[in-house]
Amino acid sequence: MKSFLEKQRNILDFALSSLLRRWGRNLSLLAVYSGIVFFLGSVMFFTNALKQEAALLLASTPEVIVQKIVAGRHDLIPLDYAEKIRKIRGVAEVQGRLWGYYYDPISKANYTLISAPGLGLDDQNIIIGEGISRLLNVHKGRTIRLRSIAGRFINFRVKGVLSSESALVSTDLMLMAEDDFRKLFAIPAGVATDLIVTVRNKKEISTVATKIAEIFPDSRPITKNEVLRTYDAVFDWRGGIVLVILMGAVLAFVIFAWEKATGLSAEERREIGILKGIGWDTTDVLQLKFWEGLSISLTSFLLGVILAYGNVFLADAPLFAPVLKGWSILYPSFHLTPFISLYQIMILFFFTVMPYTVATIVPAWKAATMDPDQVMRS
Repeated sequence: MKSFLEKQRNILDFALSSLLRRWGRNLSLLAVYSGIVFFLGSVMFFTNALKQEAALLLASTPEVIVQKIVAGRHDLIPLDYAEKIRKIRGVAEVQGRLWGYYYDPISKANYTLISAPGLGLDDQNIIIGEGISRLLNVHKGRTIRLRSIAGRFINFRVKGVLSSESALVSTDLMLMAEDDFRKLFAIPAGVATDLIVTVRNKKEISTVATKIAEIFPDSRPITKNEVLRTYDAVFDWRGGIVLVILMGAVLAFVIFAWEKATGLSAEERREIGILKGIGWDTTDVLQLKFWEGLSISLTSFLLGVILAYGNVFLADAPLFAPVLKGWSILYPSFHLTPFISLYQIMILFFFTVMPYTVATIVPAWKAATMDPDQVMRS
């Protein structure tokens, strides 16, 4: 047992000295390898943290949203629909909702306006998103002037600014009283933009949506799962460019690992031949190359993961934020909450460390099984 441990220590010492002798080559190799892990890790951490953030923000989405469709377009829905929907078995509550978009010609930005009666807002008082506050340089207590559809300007006092923690979905948001919303867009009483339906049993959401569509053929019930899938599709579409870059990085890594696996340098072959000549067997040589490859792989992996974590969660992902923001004037200022699972780390480890480690052992095994003189002459 003692001789075995001494042998393993000698192999580790020789592996370390071998790496130090070729420090220039290994340092450049370490930089390239760490860069690949950094890029792949950044994409993985960013994507998963973004989906986690979206899931948390959309957790309060209504179970069913009912819209009225006229000629294939979304139209105002009569509040009378709510009375019949309430009679459907399993429905707990039905409320009308007012929301719409307002284009500001001065800032050239679109705002999302929502009537929020539950917040107890007084007339001509509003709550704005962080992006609007930043764009217009307007804070709590200041005034925002909006032009109604009738051409009359209405002054709104900013009662509060929404937290930047929800900026991904609220950066362009304005919350106001129902009467103000109807005056601004000249919407008569008795109609709403859509209806939100609360279902007692979550398992009956699809059943309730089907019954609503049967009672009102001109309606379109949208379930919570459909909303979540829509947001996922939006993030996936905006992440298309990141996916293309990711595929390029994976291809570069495959070429990188394949180049490593094609053969050993003349110095490495001579080193293996000398070791075989002084009594090292094939297993010892493979252990030596395994520890050399694993040392570079683990060092590059840890360094790349740390840099990826800092890029995404400390520097707010400057490499990918423009892809998420898109073309909008109101860019959300967001800070992703760190979210890293063991599954992510294992997947990243498998696709980066394992291929390279195997790529270092294969050519070493071919050389170690040959005669020492033949290895040194090749």
